[in-house]
Amino acid sequence: MIGVLVVDDQRLVRDGIKGLLALVDDVEVVGEAADGDAALAAVEEHRPDVVLLDLQMPGRDGIAVLEELRDRPDAPAALVLTTFDDDELVLGALVAGARGYLLKDVSLDQLVHGVRTVAAGGSLAQPAVTDRLLQASRRRGRSDGRVTPVQLSERELDVLRLVASGYGNRDVAAALHLAEGTVKNHVSSALAKLGARDRTRAVLRALDLGLLDPPQVD
Repeated sequence: MIGVLVVDDQRLVRDGIKGLLALVDDVEVVGEAADGDAALAAVEEHRPDVVLLDLQMPGRDGIAVLEELRDRPDAPAALVLTTFDDDELVLGALVAGARGYLLKDVSLDQLVHGVRTVAAGGSLAQPAVTDRLLQASRRRGRSDGRVTPVQLSERELDVLRLVASGYGNRDVAAALHLAEGTVKNHVSSALAKLGARDRTRAVLRALDLGLLDPPQVD
């Protein structure tokens, strides 16, 4: 049985998702939350396998929840529910560690497939959203012929590329054969050079400057 936590600030959306998933034999909604703080508390209480996560919520938003969960060794898989109008937020969610995303008007079959996929360790994205997201990223990253004022080292770029794919510091350290403290130093240096206050904004800034390719999604 796959335990699911439904996080959305709209009660109607939460009730709709719960009603749909109640029709599925191997999926059980174990809890719900209307904001980010309640979501984190519900993760601790219910230990879900999958979090169905809205991005735009009052207080702590979906990306902040993902960033809080990212470095927890027992964190559930996160599947973002989004709309066509929040490309920037979706990209930020992928950077922050989401396993994938779906539109809120998905069918029951698509929703269940997504839940099962991320619960099994896979990643997921709807092609229509992926195409639009990557096109927007390429437009932002396209060079206009000017020299970028930001100079990152090759190692800082290596770290940011992995961060852009949703890796936490521990996973980056393992992938690059570095100490976790060294990774933190590279991240801090990149943040300072890019004028960003957190990892997500650092990756988005690097994409804007054409320093990174947009994250690839399956």
